[in-house]
Order: sequence, then C-alpha cells, then structure tokens
Amino acid sequence: MKKPVVDYRQFRLNKLSDPAFSHLKLLLGWLVYFAFYFLTENLIPLEKCHVIHCALDDLIPFNELFVIPYTLWYVLIVGSLLYFGLYNVDGFKKLSVYIMITQAVAMAVYILYPSRQELRPDVFPRENFLTWVMSLIYAFDTPSGVCPSLHVAYSLGIASVWVKEQNVPRWWKAFIVALVVVISLSTTFVKQHSFVDVIAALPLGLLAEAIVYRDFWRKKLRGA
Repeated sequence: MKKPVVDYRQFRLNKLSDPAFSHLKLLLGWLVYFAFYFLTENLIPLEKCHVIHCALDDLIPFNELFVIPYTLWYVLIVGSLLYFGLYNVDGFKKLSVYIMITQAVAMAVYILYPSRQELRPDVFPRENFLTWVMSLIYAFDTPSGVCPSLHVAYSLGIASVWVKEQNVPRWWKAFIVALVVVISLSTTFVKQHSFVDVIAALPLGLLAEAIVYRDFWRKKLRGA
C-alpha cells in the first residue's frame, strides 16, 4: 500500500496553519457552499425562478437505474478528495479550488438568475428500492437552483485532476472519465436536471480549468 505524503496522525486543530496541514483549510469552502445552498434553496420562492426546459428533456425517460451513478457522485467527491489529500496535496489543492470556483460562479448565477425545473414525475412508473431512494432525494433537494448543474461541474473537475495524476494507471483514468460522463447524463434520467443544465455546466468547468490549470495548459501549448 502506498505511503501517504502527509502523516495525518500528527494533525491537531492548532496545527491547521502548519505547512503540512494548511491545505485542509480549503475544506472550509464547503461551509460557505452549504450556507449559500440553504439560502438559494429555501429563500428564493419557486415562483420567482425561471423554468429551464428544452425539447430533448421530453425525449429522455425517467429511469431509476440512473440513481446509482447519480448517488455515486457523492462517493466520487469524497473518495477523490481523500486520495489526493493522502497522496498528492497539490492535486487536493487544485481540485478544492476548482470546486470552489464552480460553487461561487454557480451560486452567483442562482441568485442573479434563479432557475427551476418541472421535470420530476408525479408518480414513479415502478415502486422499488431505487425509486424510494429517489423520493428521498426529491424530498431533500428542491427543484430550484439547477442551471448550471453543479453535479456536472464538480464531475468535470474530478475527471480533470484524475486525468493529470501521474501515479494511477490509464485504465483508472478511463474509468473515471466514463463514470463522469454517466454521472452527468444520470442527472437528466432521474429528472434532477434539464439537459440545458448539463450544457451550461461545460463553460463553468472550462472557466475553472483555465484558472486552476493555466500553467499546465501553457506548458502543453508550448510543447513542453
């Protein structure tokens, strides 16, 4: 088993500013995100939100099987942050900043241009464990603040940092990219997002990519 680059057994809260652990401060960005999530989800009335919809949404059926990749997104975030926190601190920093940029821009959009979707089925076509899980998600997550999709934007950042990771095999990188594609599509099949939300997340991801990895792409463009 690979040896972690940081010995977290030595971590104490009073050591948070130590160079070895200072990167953990980036996790505080999640507290800001959850605060704004609460505000945008609960303090902006649904009637003030613009409905996001396109013709393709009507052609995409609800399919509860996509609940599996949709919920794997949470595992992917935690697992990726854990891996890079243990084995590649620079990757941890870049992924964290990538996520914070997408969070900040998306939250600004949600406030300036509130959005909602009306795609959720009134009745599930089947009753099973997966539709039960989806009903819990529907109850927890209001159908507002949807465009652009953070589910997709975060996934782009995760794919980006894994593809650039030198200490994992190519098959793993390919698996992550494929998983990110399926996760992004799953948002439309479980009727959490319009296809418009998925497309809107792409420029958001490109913006974060350009900021976080500008040096990386400069070297690539110069053929270094």
